[in-house]
Amino acid sequence: MKIAVLSDIHDNVWNLDKVLDKLKKEKVEAIIFCGDFCAPFTFKRLANREIPIYAVFGNVDGAQKEITQLALKNYKNVILEKDLLEIELNGRKIAICHNNKFAEGLAKTGKYDAVFHGHTHISKIEKIGKTLLANPGEIHGVITGKCTFGIYDTDKNEIEIKEVVR
Repeated sequence: MKIAVLSDIHDNVWNLDKVLDKLKKEKVEAIIFCGDFCAPFTFKRLANREIPIYAVFGNVDGAQKEITQLALKNYKNVILEKDLLEIELNGRKIAICHNNKFAEGLAKTGKYDAVFHGHTHISKIEKIGKTLLANPGEIHGVITGKCTFGIYDTDKNEIEIKEVVR
């Protein structure tokens, strides 16, 4: 199963649209989002996909109440949690959070096959024991100068970081 892993949009809907176009070509079956939509209009743009979306809030998601209400009322394909979302996809136990230090702690428990996070805006892939720990980087593209996302393969428990030319 191929799953897109995104983080840190920070309302850059132009980059988000480019990533979403790429995801159609990648034929992903779900999206994991590691926080920092920022505004409800950005959440809506992502949530309009017709595939499952698993998401958490980030540290600059100020409109959490509004986004939560939108998710509950209008988007049955979205599962959204505040700080931590634990899911199982294709037999893989996955944890999703925003904060990198929290993610490292989760990976060290050995409870998960994969832990995905955002926050630093810097793409990074590592193994802690048997657990894949990865940050897909940023959609925003301003901190690093790159718009990146990940494609996670549940069969191999591996992620590939992809860059979108802006």
